[in-house]
Order: sequence, then structure tokens, then C-alpha cells
Amino acid sequence: MSNHSLIIKSGFLRAPLANGVGRYIGQLQRITLKFCKNHGASRGMRDFLENDLLDFAKENPGVVVYVKPRRHRGPVIVGEYLNGERHWVSVANFPKEDIIKWIELLRTQSKDGSLMRLRKMFHTEFPSIQGPWTPFTFRNPMWNITKFPDSIIGNVVVEEQTATEKLLQIFKAQQESKKLTQIEAKQSSS
Repeated sequence: MSNHSLIIKSGFLRAPLANGVGRYIGQLQRITLKFCKNHGASRGMRDFLENDLLDFAKENPGVVVYVKPRRHRGPVIVGEYLNGERHWVSVANFPKEDIIKWIELLRTQSKDGSLMRLRKMFHTEFPSIQGPWTPFTFRNPMWNITKFPDSIIGNVVVEEQTATEKLLQIFKAQQESKKLTQIEAKQSSS
């Protein structure tokens, strides 16, 4: 165990408020875009505000967007989540495309606030050295290099009877056995 795991608490991964079980609830509540109207580092943010902000707001009606101009400061994106957490991203000298990616990341994150070492629900002292089972585990390895359709594998046709054919066969066998018993009864009486 490393020293890093002593500092970080451990737990199991779970969706906040069972999110996605019934329906998905976006966790981003509010996004604040801070920028300078004149500063060169805010050029990408200004391009985003002029060209893509209305599309973002229409596509995400559950997210409140605040635009805050500031003088002589670098551009910043602040995301606030439903659980009260805030995530702050400095986007100084970023192009519009990178700002779009950062906003999309903030929109899709859940930001549960706690950095956590993830644990599994099970533990074994002797893990398998063979690897996990897959549907292809016990298949013939020749099938890996075979080009399908193959004449050799394709000629092996297993003809199985249907349930109806089996019932008809049983019925005919019973009819024949009844006829035989009737014939034997006639012969023994005569």
C-alpha cells in the first residue's frame, strides 16, 4: 500500500442520487464565464460568446449561464454543481475550440467533491493467472484463422429433429405397438 492511499479515503463508486437509474439529471447547475473585453488573452472566450454561447444555452436549458465582463483580468470558467461544489478553469490564451471542450467537460462531470480511491466489492488472495472467461475460451483455435464461409466447417451440418417431428415419431411407434398387440391377441385367440 502506498502512502498516497493513506491520505485519500477509500470507498465504492456510486452514481450521485442514483443518477441514471430512472433518468439522467445533469449535475452542472450554473456556469459563469468571466472575461475581459479588451485583453488579448480573452480572445478565445470572446469568440465563444459571440458564436457558440446561444447554441450552448439552447442545448442545455438546465444550466444557468452567467457572463461577467471584468477589466484587466484573464478569462475564467467557473462551474457550480448541484451538491455545492465549484470547479474553476483558467482559459487564458485558449482558442474557442478548447474553451468548447472545457465547457463540455464541466457539463458532463458529476463533481462529487471527494477524491476517493476506488475499491471493488470482492477480494481474493489468489487471482486467476489464466485470465477472465470469455465466450471464446473453449472454442477451436482453428476458427481464428478460418475465412468464412468455409467448405470444411460448412459441410458439418447437424440435423436435429424438431419437437413436432419427435412427437409424430413417438405417436407412430405407439400406433405400431397397438397394432402388434392386436395381431398377437387375434393369433392367440384363434
